[in-house]
Amino acid sequence: MTKADSKTNKPGERGPLTGVRVVDITTVFMGPSATQMLGDLGADVVKIEAPGGDVVRGIGPQGHERMGPLFLGMNRNKRSIALDLKTAEGREVLLELVKDADVLTYNVRPQAMARLGLGYEALAEINPRLLYVGMFGFSQRGRYAASAAFDDLIQAACALPQAVAMGSGDIPRYMPITIADRSVGLYAFGVISAALYGRERTGKGQRIDVPMFETMVPYVLGDHLYGQTFIPAQGDFGYPRLLSPERRPYKTLDGHVCCLIYTDVQWRAFLKAIGQPELFDADPRFTNISTRTKHIDALYGMVSDEIASRSTAQMQALLEGTDIPVFPMHTFDSLLKDPHLDDIGFFSEMEHPHVGTIRQMAVPSEWSGTPPGEATPAPRVGQHSREVLREAGYDEARIDTLVASGAVFE
Repeated sequence: MTKADSKTNKPGERGPLTGVRVVDITTVFMGPSATQMLGDLGADVVKIEAPGGDVVRGIGPQGHERMGPLFLGMNRNKRSIALDLKTAEGREVLLELVKDADVLTYNVRPQAMARLGLGYEALAEINPRLLYVGMFGFSQRGRYAASAAFDDLIQAACALPQAVAMGSGDIPRYMPITIADRSVGLYAFGVISAALYGRERTGKGQRIDVPMFETMVPYVLGDHLYGQTFIPAQGDFGYPRLLSPERRPYKTLDGHVCCLIYTDVQWRAFLKAIGQPELFDADPRFTNISTRTKHIDALYGMVSDEIASRSTAQMQALLEGTDIPVFPMHTFDSLLKDPHLDDIGFFSEMEHPHVGTIRQMAVPSEWSGTPPGEATPAPRVGQHSREVLREAGYDEARIDTLVASGAVFE
């Protein structure tokens, strides 16, 4: 064990969730994104890993050391204990940890948890106050209950690639971010926070399922159910403004700019800025938001043509003082240099004890009374196994035995 490892590195010392203990069996993106948010706000998140660690550890640079960038970005403010839950000893350790936990999170199918003897009924028997939160593919009340799921599959299942194709005129494509995993993780974070409040009122724990499919369908159809909202239907699927091929960052002479013109006031201001104020009253397409939505392709095409003849700076200056939001399009590189983010110290450097200097992003919320504490770096596999077991009452001899048996890894 290195000097850095031996130092107590316990998240959860500050923040609104201080005192909350989360036993986290989740892996990959969805669950870890939810539990990192809990850890960022002060919860003590104990990450239960298989001896080989979360598979995401191996993705990208430093993946050969099991400390790749995606893992580092989603697992700060956590402690790692590595258990083989397929052994009786490993399972018994988990049950011991659950006794004092507030929340257990998992993102395998419930059937797999039942096979391990870790279903809700078994855990609620030893801790009736436990919030048992599962994040997985589908509601357990429908025919897809036992089906596997992952981000790409859920994107396809909720028709998101069709929406992308309709908006781009291209073939169906997935969003180039793990939008289902991260969106469901964010929703699960809110659900867990609400459940903690609810338990304060009732004193009782409960099982909570957060299925990906049912979470993402309202994400898509909230915008695109559209005319099919009504029975009988009063139009087709799809909010035209969002699906317009012309809805994109507008190309300027030297880059791209986002310029959102939406309300009557904004359209009048834009037409005045380009020297055509009479168009708003003369052209019936501008009459109201309904007519503008119907003709959005043509109107956004007109905006695109106007902006193409100006530089990004000229476009910003042209709209300065109007009610029209305007912002230059960032690249990944320029985003890291954004002056506003620099003002607030959004990006910072951290010395990670195993991989050296890394860049991290700030907790996005700001609190006047219970601010989050200083972040702790993502752990190596099993870094805190001994520490967590000592807190659970295990003596060194017993820990040595568990390590020797392969039930615990450090």
